[in-house]
Amino acid sequence: MRFGVNYTPSAGWFHSWLEFDADAARRDLDGIASLGVDHVRVFPLWGVVQPNRGLIRRAALDDIGALIDVAGEFGLDVNVDAIQGHLSSFDFLPAWLATWHRRNMFTDPEAIDGELHYVRALAELLASRPNVLGLTLGNELNQFAAAPHPDPHPVSAGDAHAWLARLTAAARESAPGLVTHSMYDAGWYDDTQPFGPEHAAAHGDATVVHSWVFNGAAQRYGALAPGSVRHAEYLSLLAAAWNEDAARPVWLQEVGAPTNVVPVADAPEFLEATVRHAASVARMWGITWWCSHDVSRELADFPELEYDLGLFDNDRRIKPTGRRFAELVRELRTAPPAAPAPIALLLDDTAEGYRASCAPGGEFFEAWLRAAEAEGRGPQILLASRAADEASLAARGITRVLADCAELPR
Repeated sequence: MRFGVNYTPSAGWFHSWLEFDADAARRDLDGIASLGVDHVRVFPLWGVVQPNRGLIRRAALDDIGALIDVAGEFGLDVNVDAIQGHLSSFDFLPAWLATWHRRNMFTDPEAIDGELHYVRALAELLASRPNVLGLTLGNELNQFAAAPHPDPHPVSAGDAHAWLARLTAAARESAPGLVTHSMYDAGWYDDTQPFGPEHAAAHGDATVVHSWVFNGAAQRYGALAPGSVRHAEYLSLLAAAWNEDAARPVWLQEVGAPTNVVPVADAPEFLEATVRHAASVARMWGITWWCSHDVSRELADFPELEYDLGLFDNDRRIKPTGRRFAELVRELRTAPPAAPAPIALLLDDTAEGYRASCAPGGEFFEAWLRAAEAEGRGPQILLASRAADEASLAARGITRVLADCAELPR
């Protein structure tokens, strides 16, 4: 299993791309490597690299390449996100998609041409470096597709499939390693979100999960309750249920201890329980913690939790969560791969409103929690639309299916 961190620069946050400092990055990555992780995920700002639809800045690409090279000095592989997009409550859409030049990023032909131009340029840069893990199309781009975004770019489910297919194909022309895309969890839990589970499982080389317990899980259950510390495990198993190929990997690409719902004193315990449960998921490709460094208090207008999410503080001092993560990485890296749980809980993916039922507090989520606590590990999730496929059940190692919540202990 791979272990890594999402790299948030200690100096200037992602605004540091405006004036890249290789020595500052070197100091950050030296600390990150001391955790024993093998990769980082990095986030160039879209408008810095492509300020005009027809302009890809060579200097910005060179900065991305320099960061990859610095990471290589410490034995770290690098996954690069392309369309940024959205980070930590801020949107970074380039000017050619906004106001007087408003275009729908998912459906406008000119906008898509610009995005393809950028993805191809970035993929070509990555192709020349040996320590590139892969390319992710962007960070939680589905948040632009519908409410609660204040200025959405509406898209149908069909057009979302077409958009992902085109950008994924463009990345694959050159990019080495994994080509992936990511969604925030409305894709799994909100029946009105046009990007859904089928998009996560149908595109790219792995199904990507971002798990955040400020989505109602910790508020409802408590920071250290099973409904919180098992959320990443649950969401990873829910994602795996949608994989047509049982061997397709799942990547827990973002998971963190948000201090608006996880008290600072409980954060190390939350981290350990979350990582241990997630590591028990069969075919888990890797766990990438959010994030490396706290946001500086000199930067204004962030949600309060963003200032305390790092494994290191803003002065690069390791925090209790960082020490705990390093201990877990050393222990779990050599553990044998987890076998699939033989029990599966049936999800009626044909029922109206099934996604809401999967959300924390929903009927299906509650049933899964009861089964997980009764069995000691989380059951797999089986879609009703595939329940009669004996070959699929065998490939997933499922020998018993719980078809009704009434079968579960209360």
